[in-house]
Amino acid sequence: MEGEDARAAPADDTPAASYRLIALIIASGLFMENLDATVLTTALPTMAQDFHVRAPQMSVALTAYLLALALFVPASGHAADRWGARNVFRAAIAVFTVGSLLCAVAPTLPVMVASRFAQGIGGAMMVPVGRLVLLRTVSKRDLLAAYSWMLMPGLAGQISGPPIGGFIVTYLHWRWIFRINLPIGIAGVVLVGRFIPDFREIVRRPFDLPGFVLAGIALSAALFGFETWGHGVPLRIAAPLLATAVVSGLLYVWYARRAPHPVLDLSLLSIPTFRLSFIGGSLTRITQGAQPFLLPLMMQLAFGLNAAKSGLITLGTALGTVAMKGFVGPILRRWGFRTSLTFIGVIAACSYAVCGLFRPGWPFPLIFAVLIVSGFLMSFQFTAYNTIAFDEIAAERMSSANAFYSTFQQLTLSFGICTAAAALHLSTELTGRSVPGFVDFSAAFWVVTAVSICSVFANSRFDRQAGRQISGAA
Repeated sequence: MEGEDARAAPADDTPAASYRLIALIIASGLFMENLDATVLTTALPTMAQDFHVRAPQMSVALTAYLLALALFVPASGHAADRWGARNVFRAAIAVFTVGSLLCAVAPTLPVMVASRFAQGIGGAMMVPVGRLVLLRTVSKRDLLAAYSWMLMPGLAGQISGPPIGGFIVTYLHWRWIFRINLPIGIAGVVLVGRFIPDFREIVRRPFDLPGFVLAGIALSAALFGFETWGHGVPLRIAAPLLATAVVSGLLYVWYARRAPHPVLDLSLLSIPTFRLSFIGGSLTRITQGAQPFLLPLMMQLAFGLNAAKSGLITLGTALGTVAMKGFVGPILRRWGFRTSLTFIGVIAACSYAVCGLFRPGWPFPLIFAVLIVSGFLMSFQFTAYNTIAFDEIAAERMSSANAFYSTFQQLTLSFGICTAAAALHLSTELTGRSVPGFVDFSAAFWVVTAVSICSVFANSRFDRQAGRQISGAA
């Protein structure tokens, strides 16, 4: 469909084969973004040598990407409604791909930072708008399956990042980390143009520039404050950033209650399924964001494995992610969202806690099996939260809800890494070590596990009938 007021065809008319294809095309963007984020952390020391800087200075490349996400994710819904979801999604993949190319040829650290910021602009629009396409074009009865098709490659990209990064750093060159995005991105641009339907809102709302500025300041200050504190910088240095985040956040709350169309619509939290998914999902994602950060570090620093071997072990989580796809539907049809999320939330938290018990005496097949189970449960939770959140959202509020949910999804995943890093640093300081040991990694795993287990309180408050149409139980 083309034209100024074009909309997608009704979701109920989307054939099954179509939603699978749409989900997989969207997954290509999610895969690139997640793979890139986790692969890069493995390569930072090697990149620092090539750029003739100290390894800690390379963190600015990660920070530049996070800054772009914090600034532009809240605007993703408005952009899709204004210029069309297909156009924005295709442009986002193109920007991310060009940013990857610039990273691959960057001669200096400043050029790398600018290229990572460009990647972040693409990533900020790519995943939220891709999910909006799915929400607008897939019927509720197919939404759960479509999300499985989309999230499986995305989570696989997040978890398989360390082994791929370890292989690239050990046997190739770190620049291949960015080059592998090029064929995926080019294919994505072509496929989006051919198969993704175009839609945009007929009624155009004005862009909320004051809210965009306030939200951007609050989110970026929160990300940088927690990241700075999590990497061992004294709290007195991180405190001004955190204080800025709090003040800007409170100002935004005051402003959003009065604005007619706020960029992040807080009134969405009055919808029960959206609110509970937001709370439970945020607590869970803190732990899920921490695990890909902690596992490779523990395997390399405590077990003494090289990057390639540690990556192969953590690949077990990716296999569990893939195995989930055939089970999430039957589980939710049989027990519903409330019961499934409550009990699997407890079991998933226990699987994270077991990772803190890993020691050299454990057989590697047993470690691998624990990670497969952990990946399975992680993927189930992501799929369930991401679908039930939009169960009661009206069509005209879908863009706003998706932008809100995507913003805090990214924030809590990043906060998970910061929480794990802070716990690891604090434990190392208390035990008087210069390098984290097994006790320190155990403490970090158990801290994020304690956060995750709190999601049970939100999960148990879902209505028993919540999501019956999505799960197919109706």
